[in-house]
Amino acid sequence: MFRFAGIDLYLHWSWFLVAFYGISRRAVNYSSMAWPVLEYLSLFAIVLLHEFGHALACRSVGGQANQIVLWPLGGVAYVSPPLRPGAVLWSIAAGPLVNVVLLPILGAVWALGTAAGWGATIPNAYTFIQTVFIINCVLLGFNLLPVYPLDGGQILQALLWFMFGRARSLMITVVIGFIGGACLILAAIRVQDLWFGILCVFILINCWGGLRQARVLARVAKLPRRAGFACPSCKQAPIVGPIWRCDKCLQPFDIFESRAGCPHCGAQYAVTRCPECGRAFPLAEWLTAPPPVPPIPARANY
Repeated sequence: MFRFAGIDLYLHWSWFLVAFYGISRRAVNYSSMAWPVLEYLSLFAIVLLHEFGHALACRSVGGQANQIVLWPLGGVAYVSPPLRPGAVLWSIAAGPLVNVVLLPILGAVWALGTAAGWGATIPNAYTFIQTVFIINCVLLGFNLLPVYPLDGGQILQALLWFMFGRARSLMITVVIGFIGGACLILAAIRVQDLWFGILCVFILINCWGGLRQARVLARVAKLPRRAGFACPSCKQAPIVGPIWRCDKCLQPFDIFESRAGCPHCGAQYAVTRCPECGRAFPLAEWLTAPPPVPPIPARANY
């Protein structure tokens, strides 16, 4: 649709189908079709501001955020913050903080309309303001549920990261997410809301993906690390072993052992990509301590 601050915004085609359904369903609450259209566009704007909160916060801590996609189940900001719990926490928490900022603004407008008697004089406008306020509250409350992959679940994972590390914190959060997702499905069945049920299934699918990721992270955490080197971005020491693959001969090799050169074909690499955060830096920037100097053999005296 457009680009703002270097972030591309995309709108999934299915969004229009859901918009038609939502607008048609809400039309009975207004005397003019223009108001439910404006109501749905307001939902669009709130979700968009929420996702930009994620993206801009991620960039403020040195992460990458170049794309936002809006689709029927909400929005997705493709953010890649540095792999530090504080950076991840801020990148995730900034989205709900946008809704928190909107609360007093929308609440003040609603209170002003109530005091001015808009419910009787301009009922369409009053219903619209009331609905937008409720939409913002619902989005904020639902997103803060401690259920992975909702913002609340990811915030919980970032907080647990400080105490348990990345792999264990994700595992704990995913288990809570499975329990919460199952409870939400039961709630969807009870209220007989198909759309809510689809959203709950989506949550459980993401929990399964998070469980698989946590298992991989747990195995990676047990691998030996190379002393004297660390990624300048995520501060993780590189794994010892041939986990890099040469672009020319496609052979695996250990880029730190071979000093940024492929031992098979001789190709040299100006930068070394971190397998954990994906950022690339010259090998010299990975050094955390000068390389050890080999001892000079003692000379025999005769």
